[in-house]
Amino acid sequence: MIAILSDVHGNYEALKSVMDKIDEMNISQIYCLGDIVGYYSQVNECCNELRRREARCIMGNHDWYMVSGTKCPRSHSVNDCLKYQQKIIEKDNLDWIASFPVFRKENGISMVHGGWNNPIDEYLVLDENYFSEINGNVFVSGHSHIQQIKRYRNKIYCNPGAVGQPRDGDSRAAFAVYSDGEFELCRVEYDIEEVCRQMNMAGFNPYYYGCLRDASSRLHS
Repeated sequence: MIAILSDVHGNYEALKSVMDKIDEMNISQIYCLGDIVGYYSQVNECCNELRRREARCIMGNHDWYMVSGTKCPRSHSVNDCLKYQQKIIEKDNLDWIASFPVFRKENGISMVHGGWNNPIDEYLVLDENYFSEINGNVFVSGHSHIQQIKRYRNKIYCNPGAVGQPRDGDSRAAFAVYSDGEFELCRVEYDIEEVCRQMNMAGFNPYYYGCLRDASSRLHS
């Protein structure tokens, strides 16, 4: 049994609750599909927790913005948050993120952050044909922040949803569990108001964190 999570985005309160649930389920092997950084203020705490757990991670678009020094082409608010995080992130955590691959295939699962045409920044438009010419039968990716499982003939796809910023109308932190060829979608409550308080202390107004309360959709990721 393995846990698969994605899009933590510096939300340590959400990550703690997910990890508590993973412990309760007696799962020790953890994969993270990228975007550990971005949006929220406790980036070092999130990195330290995932490093301590020896989570196997891949590069997300926010992670790439962080290590490359490039900007998000879609959102000023993303760049505001990254600018703050670039000032506070510890060097060993930055070096750790820089070591992430853009693709993994382990336990028979093909893993990317975005999609198989653009591993870092593709928003998937799934249909019966998408995986037809891609090797493998089990696929996972994050990026959209929307939790789902899809089946296409003998192939199965899962997006575990977002730990740190769900966008599907359910404000609980999301992740997935994979065992014996099947995925289970999981959700856990966490202290959203503490995240808001931490963001406020870091100098951000509710525009930057208000979406956590209603898990509203955004146009960027």
